[in-house]
Amino acid sequence: MNDGWTLLTNDDGAQSPALVPFAAALATARRVRVVVPDRERSWSGKALSRFDELRVRDLSPPLDGWAHSGLPADGVQLGVRHLAPSPPSLVVSGINVGHNHGAAYLWSSGTVGAAIEGWALGVPAVAFSTGTTTDWESWRAAMHAPDGKQTWDRLAEVACAVLTEIITDGTLGGADVVNVNLPEGSHLGTERRRTSVAPTGYGGIFAPSGEDRFAHSYDGILIPRGDLRGTDVEAAHDGAISITQLRLGG
Repeated sequence: MNDGWTLLTNDDGAQSPALVPFAAALATARRVRVVVPDRERSWSGKALSRFDELRVRDLSPPLDGWAHSGLPADGVQLGVRHLAPSPPSLVVSGINVGHNHGAAYLWSSGTVGAAIEGWALGVPAVAFSTGTTTDWESWRAAMHAPDGKQTWDRLAEVACAVLTEIITDGTLGGADVVNVNLPEGSHLGTERRRTSVAPTGYGGIFAPSGEDRFAHSYDGILIPRGDLRGTDVEAAHDGAISITQLRLGG
Protein backbone atom coordinates (compact mmCIF):
# COMPACT_ATOMS: atom_id res chain seq x y z
CA MET A 1 0.00 0.00 0.00
CA ASN A 2 1.36 3.42 -0.96
CA ASP A 3 2.20 6.08 1.61
CA GLY A 4 -0.59 8.45 2.54
CA TRP A 5 -3.17 9.15 5.16
CA THR A 6 -6.04 7.07 6.52
CA LEU A 7 -9.64 8.28 6.49
CA LEU A 8 -11.45 7.09 9.62
CA THR A 9 -15.23 7.16 9.53
CA ASN A 10 -18.19 5.49 11.24
CA ASP A 11 -21.99 5.46 11.37
CA ASP A 12 -22.29 6.00 15.14
CA GLY A 13 -21.28 9.62 14.82
CA ALA A 14 -18.88 12.04 16.46
CA GLN A 15 -20.04 10.99 19.95
CA SER A 16 -19.27 7.29 19.43
CA PRO A 17 -17.36 5.88 22.42
CA ALA A 18 -15.12 4.03 19.96
CA LEU A 19 -14.02 7.06 17.96
CA VAL A 20 -11.30 8.66 20.09
CA PRO A 21 -9.71 5.34 21.21
CA PHE A 22 -9.67 3.99 17.65
CA ALA A 23 -8.31 7.21 16.15
CA ALA A 24 -5.56 7.30 18.78
CA ALA A 25 -4.61 3.67 18.21
CA LEU A 26 -4.51 4.09 14.43
CA ALA A 27 -2.44 7.26 14.78
CA THR A 28 0.45 5.36 16.36
CA ALA A 29 1.29 3.95 12.92
CA ARG A 30 -0.30 6.26 10.32
CA ARG A 31 -1.62 9.74 9.64
CA VAL A 32 -5.34 9.75 10.47
CA ARG A 33 -8.04 12.20 9.50
CA VAL A 34 -11.54 11.68 10.87
CA VAL A 35 -14.68 12.35 8.81
CA VAL A 36 -17.80 11.25 10.70
CA PRO A 37 -21.52 12.10 10.87
CA ASP A 38 -22.45 14.69 13.48
CA ARG A 39 -24.97 12.25 14.99
CA GLU A 40 -25.73 8.54 14.83
CA ARG A 41 -26.61 7.38 11.32
CA SER A 42 -26.92 3.62 11.81
CA TRP A 43 -28.83 1.48 9.31
CA SER A 44 -28.18 3.86 6.42
CA GLY A 45 -26.28 1.44 4.19
CA LYS A 46 -24.44 3.14 1.33
CA ALA A 47 -27.08 5.82 0.81
CA LEU A 48 -25.91 9.26 -0.30
CA SER A 49 -27.63 12.58 0.35
CA ARG A 50 -29.31 13.63 -2.89
CA PHE A 51 -31.48 16.53 -1.73
CA ASP A 52 -29.80 17.82 1.45
CA GLU A 53 -26.94 20.32 1.48
CA LEU A 54 -24.12 19.01 3.66
CA ARG A 55 -22.62 21.06 6.48
CA VAL A 56 -19.14 20.42 7.88
CA ARG A 57 -17.48 21.49 11.14
CA ASP A 58 -13.94 21.05 12.44
CA LEU A 59 -13.39 18.49 15.21
CA SER A 60 -9.96 19.67 16.32
CA PRO A 61 -9.13 19.43 19.07
CA PRO A 62 -9.16 16.60 20.09
CA LEU A 63 -9.46 14.99 16.65
CA ASP A 64 -7.88 15.90 13.34
CA GLY A 65 -10.88 15.96 11.06
CA TRP A 66 -14.48 16.92 10.56
CA ALA A 67 -18.06 16.11 11.49
CA HIS A 68 -20.71 16.49 8.80
CA SER A 69 -24.49 16.61 8.64
CA GLY A 70 -24.89 13.77 6.17
CA LEU A 71 -24.77 9.99 5.97
CA PRO A 72 -21.67 7.82 6.45
CA ALA A 73 -21.03 7.39 2.73
CA ASP A 74 -21.36 11.16 2.29
CA GLY A 75 -18.43 11.61 4.65
CA VAL A 76 -16.24 9.30 2.61
CA GLN A 77 -17.08 11.30 -0.51
CA LEU A 78 -16.17 14.53 1.28
CA GLY A 79 -13.00 13.10 2.79
CA VAL A 80 -11.72 11.56 -0.43
CA ARG A 81 -12.67 14.35 -2.81
CA HIS A 82 -12.91 17.64 -0.93
CA LEU A 83 -11.68 18.06 2.64
CA ALA A 84 -8.01 17.08 2.47
CA PRO A 85 -5.20 18.19 0.15
CA SER A 86 -4.87 14.69 -1.30
CA PRO A 87 -6.95 11.49 -1.31
CA PRO A 88 -6.39 8.90 1.42
CA SER A 89 -4.60 5.64 0.78
CA LEU A 90 -7.01 3.75 3.05
CA VAL A 91 -10.56 4.08 4.37
CA VAL A 92 -11.25 2.54 7.79
CA SER A 93 -14.84 2.48 9.05
CA GLY A 94 -15.79 1.72 12.65
CA ILE A 95 -15.48 0.42 15.21
CA ASN A 96 -19.24 -0.05 15.05
CA VAL A 97 -21.24 -0.56 18.24
CA GLY A 98 -22.85 -3.86 17.25
CA HIS A 99 -21.87 -6.70 14.94
CA ASN A 100 -22.28 -6.25 11.21
CA HIS A 101 -22.40 -9.89 10.20
CA GLY A 102 -24.81 -11.89 8.11
CA ALA A 103 -26.28 -10.57 4.87
CA ALA A 104 -29.24 -8.80 6.49
CA TYR A 105 -27.06 -6.70 8.79
CA LEU A 106 -24.21 -6.28 6.35
CA TRP A 107 -26.06 -4.57 3.54
CA SER A 108 -28.02 -2.33 5.93
CA SER A 109 -24.94 -1.15 7.81
CA GLY A 110 -23.77 2.42 7.49
CA THR A 111 -20.37 1.24 8.71
CA VAL A 112 -20.01 -1.24 5.86
CA GLY A 113 -21.70 1.19 3.47
CA ALA A 114 -19.03 3.81 4.18
CA ALA A 115 -16.32 1.26 3.40
CA ILE A 116 -18.09 0.35 0.15
CA GLU A 117 -18.11 4.04 -0.77
CA GLY A 118 -14.34 4.00 -0.35
CA TRP A 119 -14.16 1.11 -2.81
CA ALA A 120 -16.40 2.99 -5.25
CA LEU A 121 -13.90 5.85 -5.14
CA GLY A 122 -10.95 3.54 -5.72
CA VAL A 123 -9.62 3.48 -2.16
CA PRO A 124 -8.94 0.22 -0.25
CA ALA A 125 -11.41 -0.05 2.61
CA VAL A 126 -11.96 -2.02 5.82
CA ALA A 127 -14.99 -2.04 8.14
CA PHE A 128 -14.69 -2.97 11.82
CA SER A 129 -17.53 -3.84 14.20
CA THR A 130 -17.86 -5.37 17.64
CA GLY A 131 -20.83 -6.91 19.38
CA THR A 132 -22.26 -9.37 21.82
CA THR A 133 -24.19 -12.61 21.64
CA THR A 134 -26.02 -11.79 24.89
CA ASP A 135 -28.51 -9.04 25.75
CA TRP A 136 -28.05 -6.23 23.22
CA GLU A 137 -29.52 -3.29 25.14
CA SER A 138 -27.59 -4.00 28.34
CA TRP A 139 -24.37 -4.47 26.41
CA ARG A 140 -24.88 -1.29 24.40
CA ALA A 141 -25.48 0.72 27.58
CA ALA A 142 -22.32 -0.69 29.15
CA MET A 143 -20.25 0.15 26.08
CA HIS A 144 -21.43 3.77 26.23
CA ALA A 145 -20.71 4.11 29.97
CA PRO A 146 -17.56 5.99 31.11
CA ASP A 147 -15.94 2.80 32.40
CA GLY A 148 -16.29 1.28 28.93
CA LYS A 149 -13.20 3.17 27.78
CA GLN A 150 -10.83 0.37 28.79
CA THR A 151 -12.82 -2.03 26.63
CA TRP A 152 -12.65 0.35 23.68
CA ASP A 153 -8.91 0.83 24.16
CA ARG A 154 -8.45 -2.94 24.04
CA LEU A 155 -10.68 -3.40 20.99
CA ALA A 156 -8.92 -0.54 19.19
CA GLU A 157 -5.57 -2.23 19.80
CA VAL A 158 -6.91 -5.51 18.40
CA ALA A 159 -8.46 -3.79 15.38
CA CYS A 160 -5.15 -2.12 14.57
CA ALA A 161 -3.33 -5.44 14.82
CA VAL A 162 -5.84 -7.10 12.49
CA LEU A 163 -5.55 -4.17 10.08
CA THR A 164 -1.78 -4.59 9.90
CA GLU A 165 -2.18 -8.32 9.36
CA ILE A 166 -4.66 -8.06 6.49
CA ILE A 167 -2.56 -5.44 4.73
CA THR A 168 0.64 -7.45 5.14
CA ASP A 169 -0.74 -10.87 4.17
CA GLY A 170 -2.60 -9.64 1.08
CA THR A 171 -6.13 -10.13 2.41
CA LEU A 172 -7.02 -6.50 1.76
CA GLY A 173 -5.41 -6.50 -1.68
CA GLY A 174 -7.46 -9.56 -2.65
CA ALA A 175 -10.82 -7.99 -1.82
CA ASP A 176 -12.87 -4.95 -2.71
CA VAL A 177 -13.76 -4.40 0.96
CA VAL A 178 -12.80 -6.38 4.06
CA ASN A 179 -15.39 -6.68 6.82
CA VAL A 180 -14.06 -7.52 10.29
CA ASN A 181 -16.17 -8.42 13.33
CA LEU A 182 -14.53 -8.46 16.75
CA PRO A 183 -16.27 -10.28 19.61
CA GLU A 184 -16.57 -8.04 22.67
CA GLY A 185 -13.93 -10.07 24.51
CA SER A 186 -11.36 -9.92 21.72
CA HIS A 187 -7.68 -9.60 22.63
CA LEU A 188 -4.49 -9.83 20.60
CA GLY A 189 -4.44 -13.62 20.85
CA THR A 190 -8.08 -14.20 19.82
CA GLU A 191 -8.51 -16.64 16.94
CA ARG A 192 -8.87 -15.09 13.49
CA ARG A 193 -11.09 -16.83 10.94
CA ARG A 194 -11.51 -16.21 7.23
CA THR A 195 -15.25 -16.36 6.79
CA SER A 196 -18.08 -15.97 4.32
CA VAL A 197 -21.17 -13.81 4.77
CA ALA A 198 -23.87 -15.78 6.57
CA PRO A 199 -27.16 -16.23 4.68
CA THR A 200 -29.47 -14.33 7.01
CA GLY A 201 -32.61 -12.28 6.63
CA TYR A 202 -34.93 -10.03 8.61
CA GLY A 203 -38.04 -10.37 10.63
CA GLY A 204 -40.02 -7.18 11.03
CA ILE A 205 -37.77 -4.28 11.93
CA PHE A 206 -40.51 -1.76 12.70
CA ALA A 207 -43.13 -1.82 15.46
CA PRO A 208 -46.21 0.36 16.04
CA SER A 209 -45.35 3.40 18.18
CA GLY A 210 -48.67 5.26 18.08
CA GLU A 211 -51.53 6.03 15.78
CA ASP A 212 -50.25 5.91 12.20
CA ARG A 213 -46.69 5.67 13.53
CA PHE A 214 -43.98 3.02 13.47
CA ALA A 215 -40.50 3.00 15.03
CA HIS A 216 -37.43 0.87 14.46
CA SER A 217 -37.41 -2.29 16.55
CA TYR A 218 -34.63 -4.80 17.19
CA ASP A 219 -36.99 -7.74 17.62
CA GLY A 220 -36.49 -10.75 15.39
CA ILE A 221 -33.82 -9.33 13.11
CA LEU A 222 -31.46 -12.24 12.52
CA ILE A 223 -33.14 -15.13 10.70
CA PRO A 224 -30.84 -17.86 9.32
CA ARG A 225 -31.67 -18.85 5.75
CA GLY A 226 -29.02 -21.45 5.14
CA ASP A 227 -25.94 -23.20 6.50
CA LEU A 228 -24.01 -20.99 8.93
CA ARG A 229 -20.87 -23.13 8.98
CA GLY A 230 -17.79 -21.15 8.01
CA THR A 231 -19.61 -17.84 8.24
CA ASP A 232 -19.14 -14.58 10.10
CA VAL A 233 -22.15 -15.33 12.31
CA GLU A 234 -20.72 -18.69 13.38
CA ALA A 235 -17.40 -17.04 14.23
CA ALA A 236 -19.13 -14.49 16.46
CA HIS A 237 -20.96 -17.21 18.36
CA ASP A 238 -17.66 -19.09 18.78
CA GLY A 239 -15.87 -16.00 20.08
CA ALA A 240 -13.56 -15.74 17.06
CA ILE A 241 -12.69 -12.69 14.99
CA SER A 242 -14.25 -12.94 11.52
CA ILE A 243 -12.38 -11.54 8.52
CA THR A 244 -14.59 -11.51 5.44
CA GLN A 245 -13.43 -10.49 1.98
CA LEU A 246 -16.23 -8.79 0.06
CA ARG A 247 -16.08 -8.76 -3.74
CA LEU A 248 -18.44 -6.25 -5.25
CA GLY A 249 -17.31 -5.80 -8.81
CA GLY A 250 -17.94 -9.25 -10.23
